[in-house]
Amino acid sequence: MKFNSILRKRTTRRALGGVATLALAAAGLALVFPARGLEASPGTAPLNPGGIYSTADLSTAFQRVAESIHPSVVSIKSVNRIQLGSGMRGIPFRGFPFGDLQQQDPFGQGVPEIPEHGLVQQGLGTGVVISEDGYILTNNHVIKDAEEVTVTLADDSEHEATVVGTDPKTDLAVLHIDGGHLVPAPLGDDSELHVGNWVAAVGNPFGLSSTITAGIVSAVGRSRVGLADYEDFIQTDAAINPGNSGGPLVNLSGEVVGINTAIFTRNGGYMGIGFAIPIDLARSVFDSLIEDGHVERGYLGVMIQNLDEGLAASFDHQGTDGALVSEVTDDGPAEKAGLKPGDIIVKVDGKHVHNIDTLRLQVANTRPGTKIPIEFLRDGDRIERDVEIGELANDTPTVARHTDAKRLGMDLETLTPRLASRLDLERDQEGVLVTAVEPLGRAARAGIRPNDVVLTVQGAEVHSVAEFEAALDKDGTDGGVRLTVLSDGARRFAFLRTEK
Repeated sequence: MKFNSILRKRTTRRALGGVATLALAAAGLALVFPARGLEASPGTAPLNPGGIYSTADLSTAFQRVAESIHPSVVSIKSVNRIQLGSGMRGIPFRGFPFGDLQQQDPFGQGVPEIPEHGLVQQGLGTGVVISEDGYILTNNHVIKDAEEVTVTLADDSEHEATVVGTDPKTDLAVLHIDGGHLVPAPLGDDSELHVGNWVAAVGNPFGLSSTITAGIVSAVGRSRVGLADYEDFIQTDAAINPGNSGGPLVNLSGEVVGINTAIFTRNGGYMGIGFAIPIDLARSVFDSLIEDGHVERGYLGVMIQNLDEGLAASFDHQGTDGALVSEVTDDGPAEKAGLKPGDIIVKVDGKHVHNIDTLRLQVANTRPGTKIPIEFLRDGDRIERDVEIGELANDTPTVARHTDAKRLGMDLETLTPRLASRLDLERDQEGVLVTAVEPLGRAARAGIRPNDVVLTVQGAEVHSVAEFEAALDKDGTDGGVRLTVLSDGARRFAFLRTEK
């Protein structure tokens, strides 16, 4: 089954150690915001589309959003029994934060013993109803490793849930419950979301059900947050706290535009920075989990790395947008289409490639077997080729390690068959072995490490230290030198910046 209008991480509640109440008041303000999709309730005046709004109008808008989304937001409780060794049974243990002991001793007063049957760890999160027939979207970390999952609907009825599928790479999961008259949430289009738009986060922070908080979109397209393999977060300052995980982020039309997932925090609580998975990314994951029970991701067959100014200039490329191909997999989709190391991919299926993160997402979200055009730069020429996207295996790496290059200092040795065998390389591997790297030197700043193998200098293959030095003498090093390096079995480019 497929839904046409469907739609990260450490915010699952493990314990309640206190509640803080915040109040926000505003008066005398005039605000501009779109009222698309908001209908006036019977007996009330309609909002003025596209006009200037008073704080009373804004308050009415949020009231209607809360009323419309409330029936579609659910509470999710997960239970995981932790089995302990016999040597730990009967040991005095402060109940925090395990669920069954928490009920006996919620604030750690007194010291109960660990029960004979082990410990029961409870987690609490949020979910959003996607379909009338019982499908619910939430975060993977909300129900990860759970033995029991219980869903509580807005009418306080409880239902045992089945885990339909999970996708740890995006931190999403789909549940199913048997229950009639479910109210699916209206789902929006996150491509229409812009920095500054009003949004509301809905969920069960600290177990306080049906809590709604308001804020704006602080940023879109956030990546490298370190929460999941595929990141394209919406950042918001709407308050998100433990227990909000898996709940909806909605716009002022009452449409779900994201799934609340994570917060940036130093103390475990809200600090003004929260993250939500965009609805469009979640849509493809949801459809795949429903139809196939797993997520199929596209595969291009390249190792890629970001460009810095020096590396881009060495390829005569203006700016740093694009993804640099450092290695092409044998007999992969990219090789069959004619891509080579040193190509800079700038467009995929007509969409601009800003960096490796956007390229990975664009390729991953393409169904395997689909043919799409890819534009890349080679020697100053713009080339377009059609590529038939393959299917990504779960353990396939796609990003080459790369560290910004700053400063040149390393010891080299010609790679021999004996050295190659000692380093677990193919005996016929050729190149120049890096035996030592000067701390804080230019090579170190470019990410080069001992036991890396230099394969090319400025695009010319080198098979000995003498050839390496000759290549440097030929091209000079004013401004920097580009190397191709074999590191931990993966090829990548490194640019060693030098003084002019």
